[in-house]
Amino acid sequence: MTDLQSLRNTDHTLVMGVLNITEDSFSDGGLWLDPAKAREHGLAMLNAGADIIDIGAESTRPGAKRVSEEDELARITGAVEALINGGNTVLSIDTTRASVAEAALERGAQIINDVSGGTLDAQLPHVVAEHDCLYIVQHWRGWLAGAQGGTPDADTSHYEHGVLRDVKDELMRQVDGVIAAGVKPEQIIIDPGLGFSKPNIDHNLPLLAGLAEFENTGYPVLIGASRKRFVAAALSDAGFAEPTMDDRDNATAALSALCAEHGAWAVRVHDVARSRAAVTMGTLWRRAAQH
Repeated sequence: MTDLQSLRNTDHTLVMGVLNITEDSFSDGGLWLDPAKAREHGLAMLNAGADIIDIGAESTRPGAKRVSEEDELARITGAVEALINGGNTVLSIDTTRASVAEAALERGAQIINDVSGGTLDAQLPHVVAEHDCLYIVQHWRGWLAGAQGGTPDADTSHYEHGVLRDVKDELMRQVDGVIAAGVKPEQIIIDPGLGFSKPNIDHNLPLLAGLAEFENTGYPVLIGASRKRFVAAALSDAGFAEPTMDDRDNATAALSALCAEHGAWAVRVHDVARSRAAVTMGTLWRRAAQH
């Protein structure tokens, strides 16, 4: 089995590959619904250098509809069983449901990635507390919050004291909540939740530039910028008429290198190969700067 504390306390930035078993994820919905294709894609990401495979069976894009608990359970357990490989593969489960988390952990998953940060299902932190696993606590102000004037999350994206300060403070309160539920501090990884209740470039760049503020909490930090709306918007502002998914992946790799250079625990990405190369150089840069 994987040494979870060594994984959490790694001295180099990890690459977490995204495996969406969904109909409607924004960049690859429907591609990996078939269990055989999901397994094939997961293995391909491992061969490309992924340290962790993050499996999600419910889209969290704006406007997405909730998947039934039964469907999510079936998709997740099937994928875990197909990829677990005797415990040698590190699997993270992107879920907000306690029942799904428990079923996946019992089948060998090692990480629960909760985009609601313990707020949607009050039982999920209790499940984590009862298992030897890691728990990613992400900042998000509201589950698939509605749109105003066509802007996703417009009703949850006002940050009175500035986005960096407010997100950090709110995220630390979420961490306090899961610790109160029994989760050990050494199980916790934090994620500022790029794009979640943060629709615009000006919501997200301060969080990336302020990565050290999150690291100073003492918790490892996961960054998930891959292919997100603000990445495409930034490219558009820079003169890319219609940024392609390839453009987004190139920009994501650049962010991955910067995150590694600044000490992020891991980057969550769709294109593993590009970010594997990027974090390698970013990590080397960071180590050279320390000497």
